[in-house]
Amino acid sequence: MTRILAIDTSSAWCSVALSLGDVAPLVRHQKVSAGASQLLLPWIEELLNETSSELALLDAIAVGVGPGAFTGVRLGVAVVQGLAIATKLPVLPVASLDAIAAQLILQPAFIASGAQTFVVAVDARMGEVYWATYQASSKALPNRLGDIHLSSPELVNLNEAEYLAGSAITEFGDRLFALISSPFPSSHLDAAIGVDAQGVLACAQDMWRKGLQQDVHLLEPLYIRNKVAFTSAERSQQHG
Repeated sequence: MTRILAIDTSSAWCSVALSLGDVAPLVRHQKVSAGASQLLLPWIEELLNETSSELALLDAIAVGVGPGAFTGVRLGVAVVQGLAIATKLPVLPVASLDAIAAQLILQPAFIASGAQTFVVAVDARMGEVYWATYQASSKALPNRLGDIHLSSPELVNLNEAEYLAGSAITEFGDRLFALISSPFPSSHLDAAIGVDAQGVLACAQDMWRKGLQQDVHLLEPLYIRNKVAFTSAERSQQHG
């Protein structure tokens, strides 16, 4: 029985999940403006109390490491660093797009589409998109085909994809389909899905089975941009 606490604060949502084995995980998930820091530790304590569990008796702590909102990613990583150091537990870092992909394959609309290759694309601010391509599997989590990319929406490669998911659909619309002859049908789009602790947990459980847990001192945010705090003016100068 694998016991894992998973958290994610890499988006506008604060999300915590606790799994104690084969039973359904306990979850807290709420949209917040800037209050994730006030919810995170109380929620963790609530879930542990509800299950009469102790943090130190879990097997590992998982965290969404981004890419995503800079402040949120740093918050989640910092909290897990503190908890893992205090309890000497290993950590399981999960990329936010991988967590979204893990949840997407469970959605009825995705299953009905019959899609095998799909792209997750989320708004990265500053007119750009974080995106990655995945291959679905009936027996396991989807396999990411290559790295997570950062590009303009027009450069998202959808040539081999049969399905598109993520917040970039709402933010950029048809700009995402610049490299293909026609947009996807609405039945092959999911703009609403986002990262949450259940997706992080699913990835973490798979990582645990593969022995991919790591020491907390190796834990760090996943930043795709070389400089996270570039202003629009700085980026214009770089490309000018």
